[in-house]
Amino acid sequence: LSYPEVDHILVEKAARTMTLFGVDGSVTVIPGIQLGDTPLGPKQFEGDEKTPEGRFTIDYGNPNSAYHLALHIDYPHAEQRAFAQAQGRSAGGLIMIHGQPNALPAGRVPGDWTDGCIALSNAEIEALWEAVPDGTPIEIRP
Repeated sequence: LSYPEVDHILVEKAARTMTLFGVDGSVTVIPGIQLGDTPLGPKQFEGDEKTPEGRFTIDYGNPNSAYHLALHIDYPHAEQRAFAQAQGRSAGGLIMIHGQPNALPAGRVPGDWTDGCIALSNAEIEALWEAVPDGTPIEIRP
């Protein structure tokens, strides 16, 4: 599995799709993405198990993640932190696109299971890891 170098990413939570827009003009849709345990609505607080919504950036990769590779999304932004702080809460963080848990021998955890991250198959995250440079924009829609 391989993807062309990615210019930007669109995640549509309700459709469970990640669309990769290549620098070469190509469009690749990854179906069946997995989200937080509580997939409806935008992430607001640490522990709400929701996947953020909005425009973000993939700012770094973690090759030593507890999951099979991880690309970090720069959530929360200032307005998300301010909203959470106004409620006396933390906005959370460490939102990633990652593979399946390293402890899993093979295969895929069924359904939505993350704490707010976006999970792919290990083969998909390996291909994405090679195709997504730091600084890649990502939009996450409901």
